[in-house]
Amino acid sequence: MTQDKKTYHHGDLRQSLLQAATQIIRDGGVDALSMRKLADNVGVSRTAPYHHFKDKNELLCAIAEAGFADHIRAVSELPQQHPDLEPRLLFELYVLGYIRFADANPETYDLMFGKEIWKLGQPTESLKGISKCCFQHWLEWIETLQDAGILTDKHPTLRVAQASWATLHGLCRLLNDGIYVNREDLEEMGKTAAAMLLAQAGT
Repeated sequence: MTQDKKTYHHGDLRQSLLQAATQIIRDGGVDALSMRKLADNVGVSRTAPYHHFKDKNELLCAIAEAGFADHIRAVSELPQQHPDLEPRLLFELYVLGYIRFADANPETYDLMFGKEIWKLGQPTESLKGISKCCFQHWLEWIETLQDAGILTDKHPTLRVAQASWATLHGLCRLLNDGIYVNREDLEEMGKTAAAMLLAQAGT
């Protein structure tokens, strides 16, 4: 039995490859990742990764896609997980969750929103699709919060969605890039960002 077949019998090779690739990036950056090194780390033949990803670019896009899927799921599930929480506190909870995700998964977050794919690489059609879907979810929630008077309705929903996301993204970038090194400030920074955005509506 070949090594490829043994590995396939042990579960989801694609998921194992994604996890291993993320770890390689975490340890040494994107430049440290190669299809050959990935195969060696997972313990499969050097052709095995190509059954799932045609090249390194597609592999990086798949990691980013998984991050967007997690993000969409988190936003969608918040109201169901906290049905009795008032919208203002639910919004704060989302802000904190967003920043915590970026802080806990900096490699994935960088691929989701960084130049490695969007400027230097070639985003796949599936990545483009899920990234647009992710922002659409955010846009729809912002509209709901505007209708409830939780966020300002003095500006178009699209602009509020863009500006509020940019605020969160800026905080995450400062944290992930090492500009802010005091991790204990993360929670308070998130709460302050939420309060500033809510203050625009006078809540």
